[in-house]
Amino acid sequence: MATGIGPDPRAGFPLRETPSQTAGPYVHIGLIPRQAGFEMFARDYGNVLAGPQALGERIRIEGHVFDGVGHPCTDVLLEIWQANAAGCYDHPADRQAKPRDGAFHGWGRAGTDFATGLYWFETVKPGRVEGRNGRTMAPHVSFFLVARGINTGLQTRMYFADEAAANASDPVLGLIEQPQRRQTLMASRLEREGAVVYLFDIHLQGARETVFLDV
Repeated sequence: MATGIGPDPRAGFPLRETPSQTAGPYVHIGLIPRQAGFEMFARDYGNVLAGPQALGERIRIEGHVFDGVGHPCTDVLLEIWQANAAGCYDHPADRQAKPRDGAFHGWGRAGTDFATGLYWFETVKPGRVEGRNGRTMAPHVSFFLVARGINTGLQTRMYFADEAAANASDPVLGLIEQPQRRQTLMASRLEREGAVVYLFDIHLQGARETVFLDV
């Protein structure tokens, strides 16, 4: 992230970007204080996006973030953004003629567990949304990651492996030429004690590196 700009332009000097730096050691205290052991915010959405009355299929998303040699990272901050079960975003810029859900807010933030590296979110399975040029996108969840060693936050998407027909026509997945690379964005479904869980691991580097998006 940029830490500032160069000399004051009023002094006749050109603007210059100062050196970038990775997320600092206090990112957990400032952004996910509850996980760090601090109660700082009266309203902390955290990693639970759906209230008890939220519409749609309730799901849990979980996984690990792995470094280039396959070790789970324990200091990653993840944010997700998604549509509700009807395919509508909880944002006034979404002009689709689809119902909103007052029990679902569509945004969540979590950190990987300090010991195991596991992250998780409780949400609902999103519906399909209209993308650019009127093309309908497959159900997906947008991810944003920051951590020490990452100069610029990483953007990626999670798709659902059990939505094969929708995935086949998704415009973003269609930009990825290699089928094996598309698989890095697929979450697999399982049921655990009656709950639906989607497993989505993210690989920062290496042979199984996740596809990251330039957005």
